[in-house]
Amino acid sequence: MSAISHQTILFLCTGNYYRSRFAEIYFNWHAAQNNLAWRAESRGLALDSANLGHMSRYTIGHLGRLEIPFTQYERLPQDLTVQDLEAAHHVVAVKETEHRPLMTARFPDWLHKVEFWQVHDIDCASPEEALPHLEKEVTRLLGRLSAANQ
Repeated sequence: MSAISHQTILFLCTGNYYRSRFAEIYFNWHAAQNNLAWRAESRGLALDSANLGHMSRYTIGHLGRLEIPFTQYERLPQDLTVQDLEAAHHVVAVKETEHRPLMTARFPDWLHKVEFWQVHDIDCASPEEALPHLEKEVTRLLGRLSAANQ
């Protein structure tokens, strides 16, 4: 990234392993390609110790098919903190019916700051359905942010 100041998007999902990680990487790649002064981070609301490795194989596979590099994002899932919420300029939880209850239980004072989407997890949609849906949502967000900066 260049020396310009960036605003932060924070993507939330349950495990910070699949959807939010994809959104973070996809957003950052496209923001950099378009010189958009935004940077994404991602966190989880209920980390699952059963997840293997740093990121879902579905996320890795889909990013590979899109030819978006991801090795710089190889880290273990991270739990959401108040500091993350304080640092974010915009917060997106990828599935309202799943994440609103978690936000209400853990961070009720921050609900007003969250934009909720409806991108299903693997229990409700295959990765072949969910990841393209998430791409469309992130692309729309990028478009809104780009238009707001002009």
